[in-house]
Amino acid sequence: MSDDVANNSLINLVEEHDRKHGVQEVQIKLPVGHIAGKWWGPRNVRPILCLHGWQDNAGTFDTLIPLLPKQVSFLAIDFPGHGYSSRIPDGLTYQTISSINLLLAIMTEYGWKKVSFMSHSMGAVLHFVFAAIFPDKVDLMISLDSLKPQVLPVEFMIARLADSFPQFMIADARNQQKSEPPAYTYDEMIERLHEGTYQSISKETCPYLLHRNIKKSAKFPEKYFFTRDSRLKHHAGHPFSHELIMEFATRLKMPFLFVKATKSPYFEEKQYYDQAVQVLREGNAYFELKSVEGRHHVHLTNPERVAPLVTDFLARYWSKDEDVVESKL
Repeated sequence: MSDDVANNSLINLVEEHDRKHGVQEVQIKLPVGHIAGKWWGPRNVRPILCLHGWQDNAGTFDTLIPLLPKQVSFLAIDFPGHGYSSRIPDGLTYQTISSINLLLAIMTEYGWKKVSFMSHSMGAVLHFVFAAIFPDKVDLMISLDSLKPQVLPVEFMIARLADSFPQFMIADARNQQKSEPPAYTYDEMIERLHEGTYQSISKETCPYLLHRNIKKSAKFPEKYFFTRDSRLKHHAGHPFSHELIMEFATRLKMPFLFVKATKSPYFEEKQYYDQAVQVLREGNAYFELKSVEGRHHVHLTNPERVAPLVTDFLARYWSKDEDVVESKL
């Protein structure tokens, strides 16, 4: 089998996977551009909103959702600059906190009075903050391997800011030139994604993310380039204080499942994580912490380890809500 045929088979595998599970692509119009997403399950049921990690996309949930209850709907979106969603305008920077408005816009678009979350990494950090700001709008949330915003040393944050903004200017100028990014073979794409995540994403599951993140090169027909916005690499982070994050944690009273991968780092000093867990356990009778063997993307690479925990949680706390605007689908 030629490399081109093999590559097409992997691409077709993802498309066939979506057809098999009745996945529908959706677009949500914004004042500037649109948000793309994948709707899984019944269209007349308010879905659980699924938010992906930094530089990933809606494909991160492709292997997990099929293992979850069929009566539950899920809407996995691509954040701006990721997947099939629009980029932000030239000259602007990506900030996680600005996506709070995005979540409110999605709720307005579909007419939801409440929102449920299942999110990974950056997405889980965002819904933690959203739920703390608007606790009456969130009825349950499931966080996959990221609990909250990181608390980072002041010196590190200053150095990161000093580095990220000049690098952003370079990436922004490159975007405005409209030139094609570096191109790679499909096998090289898999290798770059696998190694770029420190082997967190297995080579076998890389196609689920690559499907929404690459495009055929016009210069080299046998190669591809990454379509995510390169400005995302220079994200400066979210410099919340430890005190503010602890206050956020006290406001989370809704059913809350946190799944921690055993081989994944904490991305901060563990004491800050431990204190947040303690606050949640003491203040939220519906908070649950579960551990699973695996790396940061265990929900994608080994979904059979995560699915039973999510299924059990949903069986106890999810209820059908037909609070959804079907005409918007």
